[in-house]
Amino acid sequence: MSNGFILWADDEIELLKGHVIFLEKKGYNVTTVSNGADAIDECRKRTFDLVMLDEMMPGLTGLETLQKVKEIQPQTPVVMVTKSEEEDIMEQAIGSKIADYLIKPVNPSQILLTLKKNIHRREIVTEVTQSGYQQEYQQLSMQIAACNTYQGWKDIYKRLVHWEVELSSANSDMAGMLQMQKDEADNGFARYIRNNYMKWMETFDVKNAAVARNQHQDNADIRPTMSTDIFKEKVFPAISSGEKVFLIVIDNFRWDQWRTLAQEIGDQFDIEEDMYMSILPTATQYARNAIFSGLMPNKIASMFPELWVDEDEEEGKNLNEEPLIRTQI
Repeated sequence: MSNGFILWADDEIELLKGHVIFLEKKGYNVTTVSNGADAIDECRKRTFDLVMLDEMMPGLTGLETLQKVKEIQPQTPVVMVTKSEEEDIMEQAIGSKIADYLIKPVNPSQILLTLKKNIHRREIVTEVTQSGYQQEYQQLSMQIAACNTYQGWKDIYKRLVHWEVELSSANSDMAGMLQMQKDEADNGFARYIRNNYMKWMETFDVKNAAVARNQHQDNADIRPTMSTDIFKEKVFPAISSGEKVFLIVIDNFRWDQWRTLAQEIGDQFDIEEDMYMSILPTATQYARNAIFSGLMPNKIASMFPELWVDEDEEEGKNLNEEPLIRTQI
């Protein structure tokens, strides 16, 4: 079975015969031509898995050939293999969306690596990802069974989301196995909340809780950062230190969604990540309004009844966010 069909265009292709033989022994079918015009003709005859072009050839240059090849086979990755180290040519090639740029002399292993990256990436990523998850599966299961701290549950959640994203992008068939482990973690986390939530509510001193968290992060009795703490512990200290602060609150925003967004904006911002725990219930008029007021719902209702909207009322539940923030200032 062929590992792939390769087209290699180089006016010195005879000098690269050793490389061609090496690739053929690795299971590749290699078609060789000595100029750009012949390369274009070959692309019209059949579809290749990858095309390798020299830049300096008689007749059409490598860049000119690249444009024609892309018109015929726009999805086929094209690799420049050339002696040229001119920055302008490199930039033009990159701008033409080449898959790789190799400077002669190249060794067979460099060529093989390029083929693996551009032809077999998906299979390799799937295999390595599945192997990585299988190796970590038992360790994660043990952590889930033994976890009794908020920091521990954060770490577990991040790892599960990591594997969910990785296995999804790798088109793995291990999603069912991961879902079972996520269900196991959900049940364990629910027990953790049942065992500790009321204790946290009984010791709801914000200042002392923050100090205790810094000193005893692994103590299950210490209340984690919650909805009511966001302004006091994150927003106001940043403002006091002279930083410009934009607070963006997004309902139902999961960690996997954040990781996707972080990849998109990572080149524009220096990112520091952290999590907090929502109060219960997590519905808007409870958890969201607790963020803006810094108070538990019963305190909002008793101290600022004009700002509290009950569940059975038709009025919007998040219409008083600005006045709730003002109660903290």
